[in-house]
Order: sequence, then structure tokens, then C-alpha cells
Amino acid sequence: MQTQPSHTQDAHQTLVSFIIPAYNVPGTMLQECVKSLMRLSLRPFEREIIVVDDGSQNNTLDDLKGMTDDIIYVKKKNGGVSSARNLGLQLAQGKYVQFVDGDDYLLQPPYEHVLDLVRYHDADMIMFDFTDSTTQQGLDYSDEGPYSGAELMSRNNIHGSVCGYIFRRNILGALQFTTGFAYGEDEEFTPQLLLRAEHVFCTNAKAYFYRTRPASATNAQDTRSTLKRLNDAKEVILSLYKKGDTMQTVDRKAMQRRVAQLTMDYIYNIIVLTHDKHYLDKQLDELRGYGLFPLPDQNYTAKYKWFRRMTSSDIGLVILMRTLPIINRER
Repeated sequence: MQTQPSHTQDAHQTLVSFIIPAYNVPGTMLQECVKSLMRLSLRPFEREIIVVDDGSQNNTLDDLKGMTDDIIYVKKKNGGVSSARNLGLQLAQGKYVQFVDGDDYLLQPPYEHVLDLVRYHDADMIMFDFTDSTTQQGLDYSDEGPYSGAELMSRNNIHGSVCGYIFRRNILGALQFTTGFAYGEDEEFTPQLLLRAEHVFCTNAKAYFYRTRPASATNAQDTRSTLKRLNDAKEVILSLYKKGDTMQTVDRKAMQRRVAQLTMDYIYNIIVLTHDKHYLDKQLDELRGYGLFPLPDQNYTAKYKWFRRMTSSDIGLVILMRTLPIINRER
């Protein structure tokens, strides 16, 4: 087991650093996560598995017995997933980085396809799909690219999760995750990273298995957690909006679309999570003060155009308040 990264010169460069933040993850899940990485076609010198224990109350190292020769394990004081990922990035030596949450895992056949794209195209980023199904999918994948990150963001809605792509480590520069967010840290990080990428490929390979756990932060539904989630989402929107103002035209256009999409999602979540018209009006007034509401009149998607029209009138907002919570419950 390594407790710190090795700085000795190797004849072979590590291809991928897998960074796994873990906080009170059940041992069987963490084992399954690490084993999924060890099963990949990467030779031991081509992979680096970094487990960052973010101050777990359980003994994470005991759960990894039998794997310690194949991982880098570090334990830190609890500071949240952003700080754990930042530490993982500091330790990483690989040409590419892949984030994997400790309670999820990679699916071998589709992720092998992602690795093939990495090897063949030498891309800055490969974006792939998620699944919550254990049913084996077909191996007939569809790939698109290369695009610049700005081009991709300008024309498409993107998935914000950092676990949905592998990226070249040297495009990071000084970019890090902002600490303090309990929710939404991925949504702030991904657009900024994507705008640093010049060669991006997208594949429909469902390479990441996402496990829903009631105890996880993203599934907490008490009032305090709901308001924290909404406030973090708003802070992410404002952060990206301000960053976009300082960008060159092409990047700014891409960021404006992403901000508009996140703002739409934010308004939607206020309605379905709070059912509180007074709270909604207060937040819309704040967004209006920043120039973020009404939503920009852009032809992004049919859903976006419909939602913009509905939120632009008092009657439309009343209809949304009455119907969206019902539709959301029936899904």
C-alpha cells in the first residue's frame, strides 16, 4: 500500500488516475468500486487508484484488505467531497483523470470502449453515459467528435457530473473544486473544465453504474437539506454567470447557455421541492436583479422555450405551481 504518491521516475507513465472520494461508504460497495477498476485492461503501471477517505467514521482501510498493494490510500479530516477530490488531484500522476464515487463502479465492456477512445484519439476529454441497470448492454456504441468544449456547450445541454467523463489532467491548470458546497460542486466544475478542452469526444456507452442510496447527500429530502440544495444551486449559477462575463465571446456564449439551463433547473426544483409560491417569488426577484430572469429568449431546446414562456407570466407560474409537483410525483 502507498500512503503518498511515488515521485520515482518510471519508464512507463501512468495512463489513468482513478480518484475515489469515500465517506462512510459501506465496505462491500467500496470493494466493488475498486474491483471494477482492477478488472479493466489497464496494466498495473498504467493505472493509479487513489482512495481519499474523507474522515469516515467506519474503518475504510479494513474494508480494503487484500487490495492495499494496488491503491493509494489517504485519510483526511472530513471536509466534503470537493476537498477530497482536490486532494486526489494533488496526488494524481496519471495522464488522465477519472472520478468514481465510492458507492458506484465502472462497467467493464463499455468503459473499455472509453479507454479505446482515449488511446486512439489522444483526446482532452471523453464524455460517456450513466446507467442504474445491471442488465448487460450491447456493444454497438455510437461516438461523436471531436468538438471543442465551447462548441459542445454552445450546441448541447451537458451532464454536469464529474463522474461522466475522463479528462486529460494537464488541461486543469489551477482549476479546483470550490469547497463549501454540499450540492452542485460538479455543476460549477464541469463547465469550466470543458471550456479548457479543445478535443472532446462523446459516446453513448453506458460505462458508469450509478447507485442511489437513501443515505447519500443528494437524496436527503428534509427541509433544511432542500433549502441548502437550492441555495447551493443558486450560488453555482451566480458563480458561473460572473465567470462568464470575463470570458472571450465564444466561451461566454457557451457559458451563457449553461447558466440559462441551470437557472431553468433551479426554478423547476424550487417549484417541485418547496411548493411555496412566496419563496419562488422571492428567488425570482433576486434572479431578476442579476439579469437572470426572465430566462433569456434563446432557441436552446423545445423544453427550454416552453418553460421560458410559462415562467414569463403570472398565470404560467400559477399553472406550473399546480401541475409540476403532481407530474414529478407520478414519475
